[in-house]
Amino acid sequence: MLRYFTIVLFFLSTFFVSAQSQDLSDYYVAGIGFYNLENLFDTNDDEDVKDEEFTPNGAKAWDTDIYNQKLTDLATVIYGLGTEQTPDGLACLGVSEIENEKVLLDLVAQPELASRNYKIIHYDSPDTRGIDVAFLYQPDYFTPTSSKSIPVALDGSPTRDVLLVSGVFDGEKMHFIVNHWSSRRGGENVSGHKRIKGAQLCKGIIDSLSALDSNAKIVIMGDLNDGPKNESVKNHLGAKGKKKDVSRGDLYNPMFMYYMTGVGSLAHRDSWNIFDQIILSSGLVYGRPDGYKYYKTRIENSTKLVQKLGKYRGYPRRTFSGDNYQGGFSDHFPVYVYIVKPVK
Repeated sequence: MLRYFTIVLFFLSTFFVSAQSQDLSDYYVAGIGFYNLENLFDTNDDEDVKDEEFTPNGAKAWDTDIYNQKLTDLATVIYGLGTEQTPDGLACLGVSEIENEKVLLDLVAQPELASRNYKIIHYDSPDTRGIDVAFLYQPDYFTPTSSKSIPVALDGSPTRDVLLVSGVFDGEKMHFIVNHWSSRRGGENVSGHKRIKGAQLCKGIIDSLSALDSNAKIVIMGDLNDGPKNESVKNHLGAKGKKKDVSRGDLYNPMFMYYMTGVGSLAHRDSWNIFDQIILSSGLVYGRPDGYKYYKTRIENSTKLVQKLGKYRGYPRRTFSGDNYQGGFSDHFPVYVYIVKPVK
């Protein structure tokens, strides 16, 4: 059943891309994405965080060979994202589950990505496992003017900070907010209030940016550990799933269409979820006629990223199942959007 279900989902995902297709010869096209890299750790034991399992002598026997293979695999995936519409691939990419700046430097230095000249914005956050979010960008498209890491106020174990990056994207001011909200450990009912806190913080950032510019172009991205209809996303962030319902000042969640058809970015117990989301301000939906606007959305669930055999057949090809090395890419699919503007 799962194998058949996956084939149907792939068809639907492809349909959504095709249904929105149009002649783009008179437009500049740029891609913006997000990818949970599933525990991209180096092999060193950092005394300040709980990373012992990702060392050569740890539970996962995480050695240099496995680490280098992971880097190669991720670089291959990232290189291909968005190339069906733009040969430069993604202009900007938010990432999560990375240990530190070193692993990002190693990633962008891979032969597949070196020509893209990706630059990195990263801050260490207080997560006890040492995993952070970060932002990669091609300087030919984006010039950052400011960035900051904003903590989520939680009782108990700290979580990942929210990363805000502002700058100029091909001549237009644009803001990116990268999130990795608290996990569902203990169950949705036990942990849901933590993700609501993340949503409230994110909404506060958006409101502050919008107060300065009512047409601000804001891209909210991340592994939210909640779906488009969960309280955190729908009510506290206020992201709307249908473009016709989006007024100026609202947020539009283009991932909602995938959610409604059962297409997901990760799977658990034979059920698909869409926790990896890209949400847009109305400035990117109803922007100036000569500026960038939202065009379409993609979940990258191509065949090479799908597990073919075993317990997780049909799921994203993961790196680990427990402590057992699976040799895959990530337990999440990448997601991305295209934005376009007319050629003058």
